[in-house]
Amino acid sequence: MNGCGSDSSPSSSPGPSTPSGTRILVVTHTEGFRHDSIPAAEAGIRDLGAESGLYTSDFCRTADDVRAMLTTDGLRPYNAVVFANTTGSLPIPDLDVVLSWIATGKGFVGIHSASDTYHDRPSYLTMLGGEFVTHGAIVEAEIRVDEPTHPSVSQWAPTFRIADEFYRFQSLDPNRRTLLSLARDPDDGAPPPAGVTQPLAWFRNHSSGRVFYTALGHRPELWQDTRYRRHVLEGIRWTLQGS
Repeated sequence: MNGCGSDSSPSSSPGPSTPSGTRILVVTHTEGFRHDSIPAAEAGIRDLGAESGLYTSDFCRTADDVRAMLTTDGLRPYNAVVFANTTGSLPIPDLDVVLSWIATGKGFVGIHSASDTYHDRPSYLTMLGGEFVTHGAIVEAEIRVDEPTHPSVSQWAPTFRIADEFYRFQSLDPNRRTLLSLARDPDDGAPPPAGVTQPLAWFRNHSSGRVFYTALGHRPELWQDTRYRRHVLEGIRWTLQGS
């Protein structure tokens, strides 16, 4: 397995303010299934940055963009990368370059099918903290808030209900910090493995870098939900505080 240094336990402290001039790169290229929610994700991430003043966004949408932007020189202007509903094995020239860049103190945000990306690269899945296995139908499910003091989930009650497509995972990092999880098995036709609590959002350290992942984001309508928008914004903010 390729690696980028050892990972320490993630910190949930708010950290310093994010400096002005912060730029993030939003990757929405797909080599597998392409979600209808990608345009809403692009607009939502862009608008959250503009409204908050936290960051400006650039977009990496095509295979040519991936080959040019996810390189040592291409990443130089950025403080974090967001994989927003990416799928499959992206044509990054050297994935280890990206993983090493994150490990130096940059941010990585994975949204929904970022965990359905690079199934053939254990080093990516280790950085992310888990691998998508399956999902069922879109249903409303009861969700548990596992770390209520974290700003990305503090807007929700200890348990709440939301409709989406709920992922099940394998190869979960034991050192990740779970933010949200399924409070009980949703009636979606794809129960989780027996005895395994299924997370829906987490954060972790990747050496000196910070990683935030949320499985929520299949439905375009979520980008109109102020609770979800705060979830993503504060997840991005947390990763940027390491850069």
